[in-house]
Amino acid sequence: MYVHRGIIDDMARRAARPEFMDACATRFRALHGAAPGEEEAGSWRRSWPVLLDALVRAGLGGLDVLLELSLPGTGERVDAAVVGQDADGALTVVAVELKQWTGARPVPGHPGMLEAGRRSVQHPARQVGGYVHYLRGWADGGNGVRARGTVVLHNASADVIERLRSMVSPDSPSAEFPLLGRDDLAVGVPAGDLAERLGCAGLSPAPGEAVDRFLAGEHRPSEQAMERLAANIEDQRPFRLIGEQDRARLAILDAVREADAREGKLGAAGAHGPGGMVVVTGGPGTGKTAIAARLMGELCREPRRNPRLLTPSGTLTRQLQRLLREESRGLVATFKSKTPGGLDKNSVVLLDEAHRAATYPHQRGTGFPAVLRNLLDRVGVLVLFLDERQIVRPSEGLTLDELTRHAQESGAAFRHVDLETQFRCNGSQAYHRWVDLLFSPAGAARPWNGGSYDLALATDPDALASWVDGHTAQGRSARITAGFCWPWDTGEVPPLEPEVAIRWHGPDHGERSWARPWNLRSEQPVPGFPDIPARPYWATDRGGHDQVGCIYTAQGLEYAFGAVILGGDLVRRHDRWRARPEASYDAVQLRTLPPEQYLPYALNTYRVLATRATHGTRLYSTDPETQAYLASLLPGS
Repeated sequence: MYVHRGIIDDMARRAARPEFMDACATRFRALHGAAPGEEEAGSWRRSWPVLLDALVRAGLGGLDVLLELSLPGTGERVDAAVVGQDADGALTVVAVELKQWTGARPVPGHPGMLEAGRRSVQHPARQVGGYVHYLRGWADGGNGVRARGTVVLHNASADVIERLRSMVSPDSPSAEFPLLGRDDLAVGVPAGDLAERLGCAGLSPAPGEAVDRFLAGEHRPSEQAMERLAANIEDQRPFRLIGEQDRARLAILDAVREADAREGKLGAAGAHGPGGMVVVTGGPGTGKTAIAARLMGELCREPRRNPRLLTPSGTLTRQLQRLLREESRGLVATFKSKTPGGLDKNSVVLLDEAHRAATYPHQRGTGFPAVLRNLLDRVGVLVLFLDERQIVRPSEGLTLDELTRHAQESGAAFRHVDLETQFRCNGSQAYHRWVDLLFSPAGAARPWNGGSYDLALATDPDALASWVDGHTAQGRSARITAGFCWPWDTGEVPPLEPEVAIRWHGPDHGERSWARPWNLRSEQPVPGFPDIPARPYWATDRGGHDQVGCIYTAQGLEYAFGAVILGGDLVRRHDRWRARPEASYDAVQLRTLPPEQYLPYALNTYRVLATRATHGTRLYSTDPETQAYLASLLPGS
């Protein structure tokens, strides 16, 4: 997909006209479901004419250019892609990253990141390198398409460009991609030199049908890309399996083989059946993500397999991508509402955190979610990793019964694998059973009798924070989470306001107060604030213990010690839990629910928060009656 395709000469004449920009905005809205933001539309007006003028002066006016070219499976867009053919006739795509920067500097403690304005961003040579890496490994399966990359910072002085170049090691992969500033594009630069600088030297116009084939082709990973990811996964200790986890892996692979055989018989008869389905159920800490990642590594090594590892959780996706580095591009991705490109009947899709899938169960009646039906229709096998008691919003959620019924109705091959042994919380099955009972509607948990897991009640917020800070000072990971029962108005740039504010009465009956901020909203670290991690890394990076996380930043992740604050949306009354959705500051769809509908989401939320910590948990409720109930079950701390 692209916002505009045309010949450079023609587009250079039209690019500055309002009607051209309006047409591009209209197509962008049609492709992406929303109009471009004012900042993005402004960057088009300021950058496109400059680039096109430089390309014309470089003698490249007869080449094709694609503006805002989407890279399927990644959610990323290339600002501009110049398309031509090399001297030997090979189709060549030059990815161009456009920047309007007048300055940038390194972000301390974050190699490869720059501060530009108030934002933290990748070094542009690394950014364009990612696009080129994708095109070389994915366009036409890595066959028949060559790719180059260039960064154009048309407002940047020679000094700024030199500083940016100096940040790239000569032996780094990013050194391949030129960085051009204002002086490099100046009028008077000979056409051949300008074409060389732009990375387009030696290119001539490509036949229109060749460009059509490139745009129409399925983007799928090359064997080399999958082999690199497989090797990377094998090197990661978090993805090593033991006991029941490995047995589950083998059962899933067996189900994949059965689906292959079934599809082979249908294919021989000239037909295709629905994709096979494997549902892996298990509570927190049973190793669902580790199994999914390990399977992904193995499937990447199978000829023509074409697998994907998807998750609806952007936070978990970012953590996996950081762990698996560049090799994960396109193969590990966030799954929202669109089916990734390049899938076929050889594909196995591993959908981790499937309970987070956007299925709108209260709006679709008895129909099966279209977003999952589309996946099943495209792939050979869909493997869903599921914990029904982690459904925390009415717009999300799947159940084993629902998946079983759909398989029966559609004729899809089906297998269920259940994980019982959990490896989080010191492997304490007793703790997990206790938490499951506590956060059931009746809340029929018995007093905690100890064991290998460190569980207690925090007597007040100061004690809770002191416990977390003490573990942090000893080099252990510790975090505070809370129900979404306080406003969250702080924007994406610090300082963070201490919005999670609690008042209580101490032993002397004097009123006391405690407050901390929510975690940072931004997806990237903010320059100048090294101790405030970006939202996806709150659970793992330095400084996260100073902010309070919520369900959306904690789910799917873990840390050593966790403190959980129960807010006013879930209280204990007359030997049962009662929901008070009016106390929630979460999405409107949640806080406007009737109490009886809100209750299971609240119970699931606190169950998830109470099962993130591997070694110890502290609970605290802001509601005195609920705190008293917890005190009847837990020792104080």
